[in-house]
Amino acid sequence: MPKALVFHGGGPTAVLNASLAGAVRTLQEKNVETFFAPHGIAAVLSDRLLPLPLLTDSDLERLARTPGSAIGSGRDHLEDRDYALIAERLSEKGFSIVIGAGGNGTMDTVRKLAAKGKDSGLVTTGIPKTMDNDLSITDHSPGFLSAARYMISSVREAMTDVHSLPIHAVVIECFGRNAGWLTASTALAGTREAEGPDMILLPETAWDEQDFLDRVEGIFSKKTSAVIVASEGLKDREGKPVVRPVFTSGRSVYFGDVSAHLSQCITKNLGIKSRSEKPGILSRSSIMYQSVRDRKEAFLCGCESAKAAMAGLNSSMSIIVRTDNDPYRSRIDVVPITDEILSERCMDGSFVTKDGSLTSGFFEYMRPMIEDEIRTDFLTFV
Repeated sequence: MPKALVFHGGGPTAVLNASLAGAVRTLQEKNVETFFAPHGIAAVLSDRLLPLPLLTDSDLERLARTPGSAIGSGRDHLEDRDYALIAERLSEKGFSIVIGAGGNGTMDTVRKLAAKGKDSGLVTTGIPKTMDNDLSITDHSPGFLSAARYMISSVREAMTDVHSLPIHAVVIECFGRNAGWLTASTALAGTREAEGPDMILLPETAWDEQDFLDRVEGIFSKKTSAVIVASEGLKDREGKPVVRPVFTSGRSVYFGDVSAHLSQCITKNLGIKSRSEKPGILSRSSIMYQSVRDRKEAFLCGCESAKAAMAGLNSSMSIIVRTDNDPYRSRIDVVPITDEILSERCMDGSFVTKDGSLTSGFFEYMRPMIEDEIRTDFLTFV
C-alpha cells in the first residue's frame, strides 16, 4: 500500500483544515496510507510521524468546518542538509508522497524537498494557503476570503460604534507584512448608511507622519470622528517599518503595535481622543466568519494537490483560476512551483495608486468573490 505524508506550514487559517480534508479524502479513496507531521515537516527529523485514522465523510465534513490546523503547523527553519535528510528518512520508511499546505515559505520547502527526494521516487506537492493573499500565480489563496470577511465585518461594526458616538478616532490594525490585500479588503465595509473606512493605509504606499496628521485633522473637522485601517507592515518613505519589529526569525517578522503608534500620534499631535484596535490572530482563524466559497475552494485545492502527487507531478501546486465574475466562478489547476510563485505578490498599480487610493480594478477583483458573503443590511433610524 502506498504511503503519503501531509504537513502544514505557517499561520493557520479558517479553511486550512478544509484543504486537509480534501487531500485526505482523495488519498483515502485510492487506499493510500496517510500519515501527518505534527507541527510541520521538521517532525520527520525527530521521527514523530503519526498515522491519520480512516475518516468518514461525516468526519471530513466536520474537519472542513474546523478552524486552525488539526495536525499542527510550524515555522521551523531548515538547512539544505535537512531537506536531504528528510527525503532520505521518508524514503526509508516507504513514503512515496508528501503534500504540504502553506504560503511562500512552505512552497519553497515543497520545492526543495521535491528536488532532494526526486531520485528516490518521492513526489512532493503543495496546497496554497495564506490569509495575506501574497502567493503569486493563483487568483487568490485559500484563507484570504475568510480573513477578509472577518475584517470587513469587524470594521463595519466598529464604524457603527464610532458613528454612534462620534467623538474620537479609531485605528484598526490589519495583518499584512508587505502585501495590503487584507487591509484593502476593508474598503468593502461600507453600508447603505455610511461609506467604508475614512482612511486605509497599505504597506505598498509610503507613510508620512505630517501627511497622515493633516488627513486625520481634515476628516475629524468634518465628522468629529475617524475610522482608520492600517497594515501591520506600514513603511515610511525610506522603506523602513513605521514601528520597528520587536523580533524577527527567518521570514517571520513580529511587528510592534502600528495601531497603537498611530493612535498615540493622533492624540499627542492633534489633541484628538484616539484608540487602537488590533484583532491580530482573531482575524486569522475565525470559524464564525468562515467563507463558504473559501472552504469549497480550499477543499478542492487539497483534492487536486493530492491527485497531482499520485500522478507523479513532482514540485507542483494547486491554484485557483477565476473563470467568470458575473457570477463569480473558478476552477482549480495544478502548475509547477516556479520562482514566480515563490515571489511575494503585493498590490500593484492596477489595484492601488501612488497616493494609496484603491482603483476600480481592485473592486472589480474583490467584490465578485466576497460581496455575497458580507452583511449589507444594517439599518439606522436617525
